[in-house]
Amino acid sequence: MALNTLTKPATEPPVRLIAGARTGTGGRTDAMTIDKVEFASMLCSRLCHDLLSPVGALNNGLELMADETDPEMRQRCIELLEQSARISAEKLKYFRLAFGSAGGFDHEIPSSEAKAAIAGMIGPNGRIELGWMVQNESLPKPVVKVLLNMALIGLESLVRGGRLDVGAERTDGGTEIVVRAEGPRIALDPEIARALQGEILEIELSSRTAAAWMTYAIADHHNGEVVVSTDGDNAVLFGAMLEG
Repeated sequence: MALNTLTKPATEPPVRLIAGARTGTGGRTDAMTIDKVEFASMLCSRLCHDLLSPVGALNNGLELMADETDPEMRQRCIELLEQSARISAEKLKYFRLAFGSAGGFDHEIPSSEAKAAIAGMIGPNGRIELGWMVQNESLPKPVVKVLLNMALIGLESLVRGGRLDVGAERTDGGTEIVVRAEGPRIALDPEIARALQGEILEIELSSRTAAAWMTYAIADHHNGEVVVSTDGDNAVLFGAMLEG
């Protein structure tokens, strides 16, 4: 399987990171200068923000159930609770693999787990179609983290739905990862794109950009590179290459 099947000519050349050294313009953050406690706090804030909505909906549903006596309305409350519980569980599964240590797995994670996590975040509404092009049965944990985080950025950029293609291929030198998001409108936060490529300064990091910068740091730690390029106004391509 050739990952270049996901790529199309970019409107401008991507900025590259090679073995941790910038080859383009802009600054680079040294991973050793980041305060670990502060960075962990940023990631926790991001996770709490993403979980607040479905967990809050659970609380609202329970309050409505306590006061509602109409059978039809109680059934609607139950449906709300079921939906919120499912969304909360899917997000937790995703975050466990994308941000956590993924306990219960050894050094590698089944590719099916990564696919299921992405499918769970997309949900059953059909707004986003998932294209899965990973033939390896398992992938190293760092590769899965980078893949899931790039996929999450891609999903969040598809504000009006569309298609998310995810590919990964292991070679003798490492693993290549490609994520392509395409839809009627792409809304990629420029600061997140900068963080993903290691172009953001330590003082600029926030809960909004911490996950993207962590993705860059993981790739950099494994002598890898990260690229972000646009394909017109309706598609964005994320790529990474990790050694090992």
